[in-house]
Amino acid sequence: MSYQFTSAILGLSIASTIFWLIRRDLLHSRHALWWLLVAVLVVILGMFPKIIDKLAVLLGVNYPPTLLFSLGMGMILLKVLSVDLHQSQQERKIRRLAQKLAILEGEMKGETMVRKE
Repeated sequence: MSYQFTSAILGLSIASTIFWLIRRDLLHSRHALWWLLVAVLVVILGMFPKIIDKLAVLLGVNYPPTLLFSLGMGMILLKVLSVDLHQSQQERKIRRLAQKLAILEGEMKGETMVRKE
């Protein structure tokens, strides 16, 4: 079995898993686009490995697999940064909701105290 066939199968497996996760509502579509892009890149680079070789020559990289791993690490770092930004945004929203809830509970306690008197 050739590496091209293996890469194509791997990319299609990733894509089908992503679609399955979306359908089961386990993965939000915003995150799914990222993973579908990864699946497409795996298929393309697997089917046409000369792309990495030509890109490495253009960028002055002596050993093309080094470029592949560097690009992969860069994509992973971008994904981690994206997840951290999203998590920070969610934490901020949760904190604000907790503060609003505390204010509402305080107001409700104040109203019940006034009624008892």
